[in-house]
Amino acid sequence: MTLRPAALAVSLIAMPALSLAQDAIDRKVDALLKRMTLQEKVGQLHQLSGAEATGPEAAKRASQNSEIRAGNVGSVLNIKGAKETREAQALALQSRLKIPLLFGLDVIHGYRTVFPVPIGEAASWDLEAIEQSARVAAREAAAAGIHWTFAPMVDIGRDPRWGRVMEGAGEDTHLGSKIAVARVRGFQGAALGATDRVMATAKHFAAYGAAIAGRDYNAVDMSPQQLHEVYLPPFKAAADAGVATFMNSFNTLNGVPATGSALLQRDILKGEWKYRGFVVSDWASVKEMVLHGYAKDLSDAAVKAINAGSDMDMEGEAYIAHLAQAVKDGKVPQKNVDDAVRRILRKKFEMGLFDDPYRFSDPQREQAVLADPAHRAIARDVARKSLVLLKNERNVLPLAKNARHIAVIGPLADSRRDLEGGWVVSDVRGEVVSVLDGIRNGAPRAQVSHAAACAPGCATAEGFDAAVAAAAKADVIVLAVGETWDMSGEAKSRTDIGLPGRQTELFQRLKATGKPVVAVLFAGRPMIFNEIADHADAILYAWFPGSEGGNAVADVLFGDYNPSGKLPATFPRNLGQIPISYAQYNTGRPVVDEKDIVYRSAYIDSPNTPRYAFGHGKSYTEFGYSGVQLDRTVLRAGQTATLSFELENRGKVAGTEIAQLYIRDMVASVVRPLKELKGFAKVHLQPGERRRVTFTIDRDTLAFFNSQLKWGAEPGEFKLMVGSASDDVRLETTLHLQ
Repeated sequence: MTLRPAALAVSLIAMPALSLAQDAIDRKVDALLKRMTLQEKVGQLHQLSGAEATGPEAAKRASQNSEIRAGNVGSVLNIKGAKETREAQALALQSRLKIPLLFGLDVIHGYRTVFPVPIGEAASWDLEAIEQSARVAAREAAAAGIHWTFAPMVDIGRDPRWGRVMEGAGEDTHLGSKIAVARVRGFQGAALGATDRVMATAKHFAAYGAAIAGRDYNAVDMSPQQLHEVYLPPFKAAADAGVATFMNSFNTLNGVPATGSALLQRDILKGEWKYRGFVVSDWASVKEMVLHGYAKDLSDAAVKAINAGSDMDMEGEAYIAHLAQAVKDGKVPQKNVDDAVRRILRKKFEMGLFDDPYRFSDPQREQAVLADPAHRAIARDVARKSLVLLKNERNVLPLAKNARHIAVIGPLADSRRDLEGGWVVSDVRGEVVSVLDGIRNGAPRAQVSHAAACAPGCATAEGFDAAVAAAAKADVIVLAVGETWDMSGEAKSRTDIGLPGRQTELFQRLKATGKPVVAVLFAGRPMIFNEIADHADAILYAWFPGSEGGNAVADVLFGDYNPSGKLPATFPRNLGQIPISYAQYNTGRPVVDEKDIVYRSAYIDSPNTPRYAFGHGKSYTEFGYSGVQLDRTVLRAGQTATLSFELENRGKVAGTEIAQLYIRDMVASVVRPLKELKGFAKVHLQPGERRRVTFTIDRDTLAFFNSQLKWGAEPGEFKLMVGSASDDVRLETTLHLQ
C-alpha cells in the first residue's frame, strides 16, 4: 500500500505511540506479577462457569463467590447482564490485589439480535456484512457486561456430518481466512478497550473440523503438510489480525490432545507466529486428557497442559487444584506459570479493567443498546445476503406480489425458534419473524393460507391430507422444511444428513398436485435432499437465518432482493461421497468421461460430482464473462501479474455476482489440487452494465507448503480460472512462474 505524505506521518506517529502503550502495559504487568503469590497466579489461570452463581444451588453459589473473593478465579463465563456482571466483579475487588475478572460468553452469531448462523453468513461472501454482524453482536454483548466472546470458530469443515460446520465458514482455506479476519475486526475493532467491542477467540486450535467420521470430539489424523496448508491458515490470519485469545480443541491430533500439544501451542502459535495473546482450554479439555489416556490423573493433566502452553483452564479444576504443588515439586517451571499469567493480565489492562472494573457494566447503556432498532435492519440485510438460490426452473421466482393465493406449507413455515439456530444466548430476544409472517408482510394483498402438515420432526403424516387440500387451492406452494435448530451444532453429528422424518414424502404429495413448489430449506449444514433437488421448481437454501429470517426470505421470494449468496461448502449427492471438497487431488486414473469409469477413480453407483458445488448460487439475472487478459504471461522475482476480464449483467434486473478466481499448479513437488480458490470479487451491476474486474497475482498466490513444510512457489505452469462457481469456470488462461 502506498501512503501519502500526511498518512505516512500519521502512521509514523501512531506506531511508536502503540509501542509505547504496550511497553507501559508490560511494565504494569511485571510490577503486578512481583506482588502476586503463587496461589494468586494460579487463580488467574482458573475459569469457572458462573451459571450457578445466580441459580438455586445456594451452597455451590456460596463456594464460587468465596473463591472469587479469595482471588482464586481469573475469569467467569456464563454470567451476563450489566447488573449481574457488576455484582460478580464486586466480589473480585474484595480480593487482596483487587484483580478484575474477565467475563466470557459464547456469542456466536448475535446476542439479543440473532444473525444467520456463521456458515450462513459465509454464504454471503460479503466481508463487510460479516464484520458488521460481529460488530453488532459485540455492541450488544459488551452492553450486557461481557468482555470476551468465544468466537469466531475458524475450523475448516469438509464433513457435513459434523454438526459444528454450522459455526464455521465452510470448507475453503482462502475464504475461511478472509472471514476470520472480518469477524475478529468486527468483534474487537481497531484496538481492545472500547466499551462497544469485545475480545475475540480463534477456535478450535487445531484441526477440529477434520474429526474422523464427522463425529464430534473424535480423533484427527492427518499429514503435517495438510495441517499447515488447509487447517492452520485461518488461525494464522486471525492471529495476524490481532485476535485476543485462542481456544484449543477437544480432539487429539495425530495422537496428542490439542490441549496438551506443545507443537501447536508453544512451537507454532507462541513460537513461530510470535503470538502475544493467551490460550484458553475448551470446556474441561484439560481434565479430558485423562479420559484420552494421555494423562494419568488430573494433576498430570495440569502439568502437561500448562507446559504445552495452555494458559487458562476452563471448568477443568485442574490448575486450581494441582498447579501450585506441581511448581513446588519441580514438574512445572515457574516461568511457564508466569508467562501464562502475564498474557492474561495484559488483556485485562488492554481492556481498561484496572482503570475501571465496571466500565462494561452500565445498565443504562445496556437498555439503550439492546433496544436499538438499527440492529434489526442490519440483521435483515445480512440474512438476505446469506440466502442461496440453488434452483429456479422456468423462472418461477420471483413470485408476483399480486399472486391470488399462496399456500405456505411445512413444519418450519410458522416456526420461530428454529430460524435462530443454536447458540442463542440472550434470555430476552426480539420477536423472530417466521416465513409465514414474512410472506404475509411481503404480499399483503395475496390470500396466504397455511398448513404445518406435521411437527418439526415430521414423524407422522397425520396432517398431510389437510396440507395437500390447502395446497391444491393455491396458485403456488412455498414449502418450508429442513433441520430443527437443535439438529446442528456442538454434539449434533448425524450419520444421515437427509431431511428429517417424512418431509420428503410431504414434498412428493405436494408436487403431485401439479402446482409449482418453491422449497425453502433450513439447516446448519449441507444436507442431502435429492428428491427436492430433482423435482422442486425452485429451491432457496436459507440456513438458520436469525431474527429477521422470515422477512429476508420474503424479500428474495418476491424479488425485493435479488439473491447473490454462494455456497461456502460442497453439497454431496449421498453419504458415500463424504468427506467432500471442491479442492480435490487428481489421481493416476482420473475420470475423463463419466460414461467410461472402468478402472478409473470412480463410484459404480454414483457420479463423482456433487449435487451442488462449492461457489454455486443463482441470481434472477444472467452474468456474462468475457475478454480475459493477463498483463504478463511470465512472472519473475519481485513482479505481480494482473488478470482482468469483463463482467456483464445480461439480464433485465440489477444483480450482484461473486466472481471467483481459481488456480491449478500443473506440476509440483507435491501434487496440487485441481482447483484452489485464490480470490473473489462481489460486483453489483445494473441491467446491461459492464465492468472490468481485476485480480492481482504474486508469488504468494502460487505458493504452498512442500513436503518439508517450507512455504514457497515453484517455477512452472499455472492454470488461472475465473467463473461463477468451482464447477462453472467461464474463462481460463495460463501464467508461467520463473
